[in-house]
Amino acid sequence: MMIANISRTWMKLLACMAFTFLPLSFCSAQVVDKMVATVNAGVRTDLITYSDLLWQLALQPNTPLDNPSSENLNRALHLLIDQRLILQEAEKLPTISPTAQEIGQARDELARNFASQQEFQERLRRVGLTREKLDEILEQRLKMEKYLDFRFRNFVVVSQKEIADYYRDVYVPRFRTRFPGRIVPTLEEARAEIEQSLTEAKIESDTDAFLDSARERAEIVMLSTI
Repeated sequence: MMIANISRTWMKLLACMAFTFLPLSFCSAQVVDKMVATVNAGVRTDLITYSDLLWQLALQPNTPLDNPSSENLNRALHLLIDQRLILQEAEKLPTISPTAQEIGQARDELARNFASQQEFQERLRRVGLTREKLDEILEQRLKMEKYLDFRFRNFVVVSQKEIADYYRDVYVPRFRTRFPGRIVPTLEEARAEIEQSLTEAKIESDTDAFLDSARERAEIVMLSTI
């Protein structure tokens, strides 16, 4: 990853810009929004703000929102940088734009990760994350998912030998450890599950390699400490 220093142009821009106040209701106080980083400045999805970090934390169940730690904020920042890198590639393929129905389904699925709908809505309210902005975030996430499927999933090949080796070396020992005394499913019975696991592992590996390369090429400018 190449972390660039703030250029004179950026310094002039920052000097001329007043940070805007957003209705982020932490402890009934307003929080000053600020620019945290840019990823390949000049493209539409380049800017990461402090609000983006808070919204990312709010959408993660069991993540504290009061006085978020530097560790959690930095973890959110690095995740958002990776998301921006994928999204910038995804937006080169307009045909993968998700439908309104897909966004609605994603919203419902996300809400189910929380203890209740009330808790989910309260977390959104506390960080000023509106329904419109949430749908925009979900649309971006779906674009990234579709892009990764288009780029990697369609080309994943899992051989019969890989399935058999995984069954013998991983699946059977793991099953016996988890369920002692139970009859181990046959290779044919476990084939679909194993193929799915190997497919996802290959996609994850390919995605990691893609991100490593993208970070090396990217111009990532840190504008503020968090």
